Amino acid sequence: MKPQDIIAGKTSLWIFGYGSLVWKPDFRYKRSKVGYIQGYKRRFWHGDNFHRGNDELPGRVVTLIEDDDASTWGVAFEVTGSQIEESLKYLNVRETVCGGYVTKMLDFFPEGEDQFPVEALVYIATSDNALYLGPASPETIGAQIAVSRGKTGYNLEYLLRLAQFMRSSCPHVEDHHLFSIEAAALNAVFYLLAAQ
Repeated sequence: MKPQDIIAGKTSLWIFGYGSLVWKPDFRYKRSKVGYIQGYKRRFWHGDNFHRGNDELPGRVVTLIEDDDASTWGVAFEVTGSQIEESLKYLNVRETVCGGYVTKMLDFFPEGEDQFPVEALVYIATSDNALYLGPASPETIGAQIAVSRGKTGYNLEYLLRLAQFMRSSCPHVEDHHLFSIEAAALNAVFYLLAAQ
């Protein structure tokens, strides 16, 4: 899906973030809402050789994997007017050129009983992407995250900020994959510090 197809005839657009966008959108927006999408689970199966890693030590960042029984919590940002084109131009570089993500429009369900779903743009890295790393044990993923660093910063920061978002904004949601990788990465860091 191309940006011009997304914005055709729209005066506002919702963009759903489930990784670093939840704490660092870096684009102007009208408002944001915590909520979820259905039919996908968040996984640290995508490699990053720019923002949170490099060619020798790629970091691991999240993508979405189709799963009919799953839901993924995050934040949707509403952009309006000139913000639409500005945000898409920025996200095209951040997520598509540097990250290898593709876009889809999915239903986003804001948290709260009186809320109706809205269609939101979502960036997803697929398995046919050269940076896609696929599944691994929490210990393997955690160890990789513990030692990776890219132009934006440490991969560990990415993981810890995402876990903190989930604990503070979605305390009722248990994300076993995320929290098991957080525990494994922290164990790897403690091991590396003790070995010095």
